[in-house]
Order: sequence, then C-alpha cells, then structure tokens
Amino acid sequence: MVLRRFAWPFGGQRASFCGSFTGWRECPMGLVGTEFQVVFDLPPGLYQMWSFGSIQYRFLVDGVWRCDDTKPIVRDEYGLISNEMLVTLVENNTHPAVQLEPPPIRRMNLDEGTILTTMPPEPPSRNSGMQIAVFRHRVSEILLHNTIYDVVPVSSKIAILDARLPVKQAFNIMHDEGLALVPLWDDGQGTVTGMLTASDFVLILRKLQRNIRVLGHEELEMHSVSAWKEAKLQYYGGADVAGMQRRPLVHVKDSDNLRDVALTIIQNEISSVPIFKSSTDISGIPLLNLATLPGILKFLCSKLQEQPEGYPILRNQISSIPIGTWSQHTGRASTRQLRTSGLSAPLITCLDFLLEDRISSIPIVDDNGSLLDVYSLSDIMALAKNDVYACIELEQLTVENALELQYQVNGRRQCHTCLSTSTLLEVLDQLSVPGVRRLVVIEPMTRFVQGIISLRDAITFLLG
Repeated sequence: MVLRRFAWPFGGQRASFCGSFTGWRECPMGLVGTEFQVVFDLPPGLYQMWSFGSIQYRFLVDGVWRCDDTKPIVRDEYGLISNEMLVTLVENNTHPAVQLEPPPIRRMNLDEGTILTTMPPEPPSRNSGMQIAVFRHRVSEILLHNTIYDVVPVSSKIAILDARLPVKQAFNIMHDEGLALVPLWDDGQGTVTGMLTASDFVLILRKLQRNIRVLGHEELEMHSVSAWKEAKLQYYGGADVAGMQRRPLVHVKDSDNLRDVALTIIQNEISSVPIFKSSTDISGIPLLNLATLPGILKFLCSKLQEQPEGYPILRNQISSIPIGTWSQHTGRASTRQLRTSGLSAPLITCLDFLLEDRISSIPIVDDNGSLLDVYSLSDIMALAKNDVYACIELEQLTVENALELQYQVNGRRQCHTCLSTSTLLEVLDQLSVPGVRRLVVIEPMTRFVQGIISLRDAITFLLG
C-alpha cells in the first residue's frame, strides 16, 4: 500500500478532496493545524489504469473548485486545469512510487484567513469533459421534455406594428415603448410576415448619412416599413434577391420543445422568434408571443436549482469553462475576437463592428482597458427620440456623444459584470434576470475587461 497525504493550506471554512482515483467522488478533509488534510491508502496497481503515469485531483473549498498552484498543473483539451501528481515505477518493484514534492510556500494571512496569490484563477476538473457531457445531456433532457408554452407568460401583451406604417412613425413607437424589435403584421396576408429591429434603424442611418440614397429624411415621413424591407433586400440581399424574398418568417409553434426553440434562435442568429399557434383554428392573430433566450434560461435555471448538488460543474469557475469571448491577454482561445471601443471612437465604427460581427453589444473602455460602459445595438433607438438622427452627422458622432444622448433619454444604467472566478451557477443566475443580456468579465481591482459572456454564449455552451 502507498500512503499519500493531500493538503490544502490556503484557508477556507470547509474543504473536500476528489481525484481521478476516487472516481471524482468528494472526500471530506479534516483541519489539522492551519491546513486541511486527507490521507489515502493507495493499493498497488492502482495507477495501471493511467497509462500516462499520473493522477489528477482537485479541492472543493467553500463550495468552489480550486487547485494548488504551488503543485504541478495539467490542462485538458477543454482548457480546464487540475493538479497532477506524477507516478513512476520503482526499479525491480511493481509498486508505484509517488514523486514527493517540497512543502508549499505559504503566502496567506493565517490570522485573517485571506487567500492570496496561491489561489488559482481557475478551478480544476480533470474529468471536465465527462462532467460537461453529463451536464449537457441533463440540460437537453429538461429542455426536450418541456415546450415553449411552459415558458410563455399566461397573460401578457405583445406589440405588433402594421407593415404599412411610415418608417419614422414605427421607430418612434419602438423608442417610446422601449422595444428593440417588434413583429410586423401584413394585412393582405393576414399574418405576421417579418420583424422590425434596431439593426434596421442602424442600416437606415448608415444609408442616409453615407450618401447612398435609399430614403431621404423627408421620405421617412411617408415611406412604409414594408417598402424599406424591400429596399434592404436590394442592397443587402446579394445575388439571389428573389430567393430571399420568398424566404418565410422564422418562427416556432407553441408545441415545440425548448431545445428546438433555443436552437432556432441561435442557428438563425436572432434575438427572439415568434411563437405561432399550433392549432388548426386560423381565426384571429396566429401570433401568441415571442420566444427569447432569457425566458428559456430562466426556466432552465429554476429546474437546475431544484437539485444543484447533482451538477458539480455549476460550481466550477467560468475561467475554466469553454464559454464566452475572451481577450487575448487571458491566453484563452475564442471563436471570435473580443471587440472593445473607446469613448473617442466614431459611433459609426462601433455600429459597423456590431453588424459585421453579428453581436449585440460592445464594451466601452478607457485608455487602460478598464470598463466604463457597454454600448448595445438597441441603444441606437435613443436617436429616434425627437428625430435626433435628422439633426446630427453620424460620421461626426463619437461613442461618448452617443452615450450622453442615451443617458439624457433613458438615464444611466447598471453595467452588469462578473469575475473570472465567478462560478457557472452565478453567471447563469445573473443572465436569467430580466434585462440582463450579457456579463462583462472584469478584473476586480482595475475593471480591466477580460471577456464577455452573452445569453447566446451561455445557451450555446449548455447545448454543446
């Protein structure tokens, strides 16, 4: 037998240990002096199942997964880390020899129990791939066994605009009602045929102020929304304009399961999708409501919190989970570049980033990269109040000017943030709050922007 002691000397109220040789089951650790300890009797031949000659382990300290950065660390294919203990075979002996490590250098205030630089920014999980796979399977089960009808409020109001409305009036209504998008009703077809969004307003402003004639300012008074949609196809539809015109409105049925609805939103890169009645009754308006990612996530979180102990990955820090878009300074790979903008940058450049990258917001930072605010695509609607857009030159408007206009119209708002040490559960809880569509990951002292996690990022991770 091989006796092996594992210790956590970096403070905390309670601690547990789990490793690859325990099947990743949690084992309570006892407090010995100023550190938590646990001793295992490791039988001969135990390590034969690990051909790479090492075992991995982690600590659960006060409900958060941690690793000891004074000991060897390994990173798996997901970018997640755990402590690693190397094992070699003693010559002429089949028993494994554990490589002893020197006592860790303590860098903590024992009197106050403050964890300092030895606390890693990422939690470990050697079995992270399996954890993620099991967790995603459970999430899919929950979503597959519930329909969008379970999420839609029983009694709610939904705004619908007539596609014959003048563009100017439509955008004024959207601003006054605080809408970033609204379904369009076609009286001739007797159904909802499209959506008017903040992106449409941006595209109109770009065309108006870049001397590419689509609508003159005076024509906004009379030009209908449906006419604008047709004009947009001419300019943005590419070669197959006719094909795009025949494309039906993306929608779901009230009987569709939540997983399919979430995938519809993500795969079509839209923020919400109309819910149509699945019954054969064609009387009245077929539109029931709009399905959104916040509603789906809120429902999912309520289900997960019924048994949070059954999902250990929820206690992992987001810095160790493949979710979100991260700055290159963090050393983490991202599928897209993290965009930020300064106050003095032209607003039109910021808007171009949003449209080209198909994202809904961009962090605004100072010269040191510290977070000041977030500019969202929906913020452009502030220019619709009192026809402000007709009195400015968009090319001359800076991000700072745009934010000031936003504050004047809607007041200052909270900028929702989290830390790289925040757990997945904490992030999901924040994102499920109405009105929170993204979290900017910042350093706690400097507010330096490390990354951003959107609702779409969260749902994409959950669904795999």
